[in-house]
Amino acid sequence: MAMKAKTQLVTGDDGVAIITLNNPPLNLLSFEVMLSLKSSIEEALLCNEVKAIVVNGSGGKFSGGADVKVFGKSEMVKKRNEVGFVSIELITNLLEAARKPLVAAIDGPAFGGGLEIALACHARISTPTSQLGLTELQYGIIPGYGGTQRLPRLVGLPKALEMILMSKRVNGKDAFSMSLVDAVAPADELIRSASRWALDISEARKPWIRSLYRTDRLEPLKEARLILNTARDEAQKQNPNVTHPLICIDVIEEGIVSGARIGLWKEAEALNELRQSETCKSLVHIFFARYNTSKLQISGITDMGLQPRKVNRVGVIGLGSTAIATAFILANFPVIFKEDDENSLEAALGEIKGKMTKAKLERTVSLLKGVLSYDSFKDVDLVVEAVEGSIRLKQQVFADLEHYCPQHCILASSSPTLDLNLIGERTKFQFRIAGAHFCSSSVLEIVNTECTSPQVIVDLLDVAKKMKKTPISVRNGSGLVVNRICGMYSQAAMFVAAEQGEEGKHRVEQVMDKFGMATSPFRMMDVVVESMSTQSQNKQDTGSSNSTWKEAKDSPNDFKVAKLSEEVIMKMILFPVVNEACCIMEEGGVGKASDIDVASVVAMGFPSYRGGVVYWADHTLGSKYICSTLETWSNAYGPFFKPCAYLRKHSSIGTPLMQIKSHL
Repeated sequence: MAMKAKTQLVTGDDGVAIITLNNPPLNLLSFEVMLSLKSSIEEALLCNEVKAIVVNGSGGKFSGGADVKVFGKSEMVKKRNEVGFVSIELITNLLEAARKPLVAAIDGPAFGGGLEIALACHARISTPTSQLGLTELQYGIIPGYGGTQRLPRLVGLPKALEMILMSKRVNGKDAFSMSLVDAVAPADELIRSASRWALDISEARKPWIRSLYRTDRLEPLKEARLILNTARDEAQKQNPNVTHPLICIDVIEEGIVSGARIGLWKEAEALNELRQSETCKSLVHIFFARYNTSKLQISGITDMGLQPRKVNRVGVIGLGSTAIATAFILANFPVIFKEDDENSLEAALGEIKGKMTKAKLERTVSLLKGVLSYDSFKDVDLVVEAVEGSIRLKQQVFADLEHYCPQHCILASSSPTLDLNLIGERTKFQFRIAGAHFCSSSVLEIVNTECTSPQVIVDLLDVAKKMKKTPISVRNGSGLVVNRICGMYSQAAMFVAAEQGEEGKHRVEQVMDKFGMATSPFRMMDVVVESMSTQSQNKQDTGSSNSTWKEAKDSPNDFKVAKLSEEVIMKMILFPVVNEACCIMEEGGVGKASDIDVASVVAMGFPSYRGGVVYWADHTLGSKYICSTLETWSNAYGPFFKPCAYLRKHSSIGTPLMQIKSHL
């Protein structure tokens, strides 16, 4: 069976061949796509009727770049002599060296390899809103289709370094101002404009420019080396644990010093090696983990083709909800805030307004309304309850909400450990009830029960997106998953610091900073203290979980250690976090281990280039080593380090923790 063509070639009456990348939805550059592009270019070059060529992408999207799924694998390069095939043989020797001009018509994304194809064309025309960028470094690799050589020659070294090292994206308008594209055209005129430009090159009315050999935008060698050395210093300072930014700078320098063709070979060889690196594999893992989490794939819910309903107005209830109300207002949701008495309401509104800058205060006042009754809830689309008190009080609140709110309104509780079925016991329509845990500035935990409508979950996912929060699906009644791992991180750090003398806290911070943690464990504690208080109250009502969290609070007196090395400090702080992650999985608290990886990176500051705390545990020391080490420490220092049953079980059979799946 013949493989479906990944490009389309159409030649118009004007003699311009239009080659369209056709691998929807993003026209990713698989090896098959590149071979199809090669075939289409060769066909157009052999056709006597073709005077010039325009390359574009189907569906209003030029190309999202290479398929990330192959990073960390060897599909693209199976033999040593294939290194550089795409970059040199196809893009440089065929496309850029073509005897007929090629012009890239860019709409939508032109990222990574997609932009590199455009850079090798003899001109680039884009729409004003198109997005252009070399985004490879966020995956632990470098631009590998000539981007390290061509971009500096088009926009100059400082701007090129900024775009490459920061994976920075620019729109078409900005790309034109920095000479990355030659002209800007509206989407409905893009192909015509690119065709005219290509014909003008063919008929010598516009210059025929091969960007690989341009030198007019490059700084003199001495100045270029100063710029590159400054970039090296900044890259090392920003992230001393990874090497691919430094390798990228070396590749750029090689092309400037020794010539672009030599630079291309160095680039291709570096790309081949970096694709197999642990950094690349870790970053690709967390990329897909975050992608899957943002989509929150729940069988029977998110695969039903439902579209989110618009949430126009939000109701918020309870003393513990001022931060929740603030988060909604910052996302431009109108909020109706209810309290039981005038003094409490005035204090809460003052607290919300106090969190706003002067610039946002006027907008806040227009979006915030304080009330003392449910009468104003008749037109809200979502209510979040954060009432402090007994389960009976919460049941009454939800019964009242059902009476006053419209039938489509979502009724959400922010109570982390209470059973939603129990909270909604006195309501008639439990399909409207869900959990919404605002456990950090960046994460929204979403809880559904067996009664929750799929439409409600889809709506909450859309709310999370508009609030720019990462959604994580959490089991009903399992507690704040994010706060459990963040709290364990802080607890372990405090225990270790307390036993290391006067310099203990400073030493712990140094060690964790050196490991790559973005947030101090002591600053992290401020984030979770309020939720710890809420959990403590709820556990009085429901009983505690299997978590070592409760043991952490009860066992500091058992913790006595001698002077520790940096490596042991790191392990004594992070191994309990791995253990807590296993406790969460044991309880079925999340749908998959990678959800905890996302939580650890987004909320705890775990370095993304290590893949998340569970992935790191699997791919560095392994569950057997972590479990046996925790058992040793537990015997020596107390139950804080005791490995949970799930970790012991999977350690004994050698199962990677990433393979653990719950029954969520």
